[in-house]
Amino acid sequence: MTLEIDILTLFPAMVQGPLAQSIPGRIQEQGLATIRVHDLREWGLGQHRSVDDAPYGGGAGMILRPEPVAAALDAVRRPDSVVILLDPVGEVFTQARAADLASRAHLVFVCPRYEGVDERIRSLVDLELSIGDYVLTGGELPALVVVDAVIRLLPGAIEEASTVEESFSAGLLEYPQYTRPPTFRGMDVPTVLASGDHGAVARWRREQALERTRRRRPDLLPDRPDEPAASKPKRRRRNDST
Repeated sequence: MTLEIDILTLFPAMVQGPLAQSIPGRIQEQGLATIRVHDLREWGLGQHRSVDDAPYGGGAGMILRPEPVAAALDAVRRPDSVVILLDPVGEVFTQARAADLASRAHLVFVCPRYEGVDERIRSLVDLELSIGDYVLTGGELPALVVVDAVIRLLPGAIEEASTVEESFSAGLLEYPQYTRPPTFRGMDVPTVLASGDHGAVARWRREQALERTRRRRPDLLPDRPDEPAASKPKRRRRNDST
């Protein structure tokens, strides 16, 4: 099944170029995903195709009006669509959400601009997503992030093993990776990785993933039953130093 994606934006060129390159471009060439980018001004109001206006109650900047967004969604939405608003107040985007969206048939992304959207636009969407606790100039870059994370999970998009063991796929950060040369500026590749012992390699990678997560993203670990295992390396080092 081909995943269909429609992106509504005031700046189509911001998303068209990146999505035509590298893996996203190949995914589309293979027919795994179809991505259409629409200029929201096609549904703008009046002679000048207006899409924004000053906020009621005063304040800086302009607000995206609901009528153009509603008209655009009327044109592209289907019964099986999931309509997504990219917005700082939305649900923080995660790998689990990416996997969920990769299983859908049709995604529609609404990319805001200016100082935000008329609150009534939120009633027109199914999901609001944020890519982090910061503010960008618009929703185009977040849309690119979400689309890239989603389409790479489509069956056949990339080697399956690449998505199974990478960061967040199992709730952990990915273990350290090495390639040639075996020694670089005094730093050696861990011996276990060249041992040929696949069981030992798997155990080492699991331990390293837990340790890296404990050190860099401990917030991912509190509810995990194997959290104590992640702290064992720290206890061993402390004992070795005494």
